[in-house]
Amino acid sequence: MTCDELRDSYELYALGVLDDPESGEIREHLSRECPTCTPGVRNARQLVTMLAATAPAAEPPARLRKRVLAMAGEPPRRAWSWSPVWGTIAAVAFLAAVILGVREREAAAGLGRMRSAASAQAGELARLQSEAARQTQELARLNEALAILNAPDAKQVVFGGAAPQPPRGRVFVDAKRGVLLVASNLAPAPAGKTYEMWVIPKGGKPVPAGLFQSTADGTALHLLAGPVSLTGTAAIAVTLEAAGGVPQPTTQPIIVAAL
Repeated sequence: MTCDELRDSYELYALGVLDDPESGEIREHLSRECPTCTPGVRNARQLVTMLAATAPAAEPPARLRKRVLAMAGEPPRRAWSWSPVWGTIAAVAFLAAVILGVREREAAAGLGRMRSAASAQAGELARLQSEAARQTQELARLNEALAILNAPDAKQVVFGGAAPQPPRGRVFVDAKRGVLLVASNLAPAPAGKTYEMWVIPKGGKPVPAGLFQSTADGTALHLLAGPVSLTGTAAIAVTLEAAGGVPQPTTQPIIVAAL
C-alpha cells in the first residue's frame, strides 16, 4: 500500500486499534524508515498523547473523524470496540481539564481571598488609626476645655434668653488658654452652612475664631486655644456662614457674649 493510502490510518495505528492489512503495511513502512509514514506516525502519537492529557489543547483531524465514522458501518473484525477506547480517551481528557480548571479556580480564589483579606486589614488598620487620631484630638480638646473651665482667672459670660427659645449658654475666656463656647438650643446648621465664632476686639474688625457644628440635640462646644486679650476684647460672637467659613461676618450674629 502507498503512503497516501495509509495516511488516514496513522492515528488509529498510534492508538493500537488498527487492523491488518493496514497495520502490517504501516509497520513495514516504519521498518524501512519511510520518510512519509515515519514522521506521520510520530505526529499521530503526539496527537494521541495530547488528547489524553489536555483535551482543549488539540482537536483530532477531520480525516480521523471520517475514518471512525466509516468504521462504524463495517462488521467488527475482532472483539474490541472503538467506543470504549475513544470514551476512555475522552474521559481522561475531560478529567484532566476539570482538574486543571478546578486547580486554577482554587488558586485564583485563594489569591483573591488573600488580596481581599489584605485589603480589608489595611482598610481596618487605616480606620482604626484615623479613629485613634480623632479620639486623641478630641481628648486634647476636652482637656483644654476643662483647663479653661477650672482656671480661677477665667471670665464667664452668659448669653441667650432674650427671645423665645434662643441659643443659650456660656462663654469662658482665659487670657492664657483661650475661649470656650458652650451652647444649647442651637439648631444644626443647614446643608452647606456652618457656625463661625468671632473674637471682636475693641475698636477693630472681628477676628475669625474657628468653625463648628451643633449636634442633633442642639448642643455645641467650641474651643479657640491660645492667648486672648481680656482687656482688648469687646465680645465673642457666632454667625451662620458658608461651609468653608469667611474672613468677615456676612450675617447677623446668632450669639453675642459681651465681655
